Amino acid sequence: MKKAKEVAERKCPKCGKTENQVNVGKNRSETQRCFCKDCKKYYTINPKTREYPEEVRQQAIKTYYAGVSGRGMGKIFGFSRANVYNWIKNGSKPAK
Repeated sequence: MKKAKEVAERKCPKCGKTENQVNVGKNRSETQRCFCKDCKKYYTINPKTREYPEEVRQQAIKTYYAGVSGRGMGKIFGFSRANVYNWIKNGSKPAK
C-alpha cells in the first residue's frame, strides 16, 4: 500500500480524519480520488457537479414554451431535448 502523507484538503467525509489518506488515481472527470486507510472509504476531492445552472434551465423552458421544438432546443443550448422534457415533467415552470 502507498505511504500516506497529511495534506490539508484531504479529509475523509466518513470519519473526518486528515491522516492516513492516500491518492488512488483520478476518476473519469479527471478529479483526484483518495482512500482513507482507517475507515476504508474511497472519495473524491472537490467533485465536479453534473447539473445545469438554474438560469440555463429556466431559459430553456421559456424557449420551449415560446414554440421552439425539442430538436431546436438541442441545437440552441447544446444539450439533449430529453433534459428539457424532464425539467418540464418534474414541475419546473418558467420564471416570469
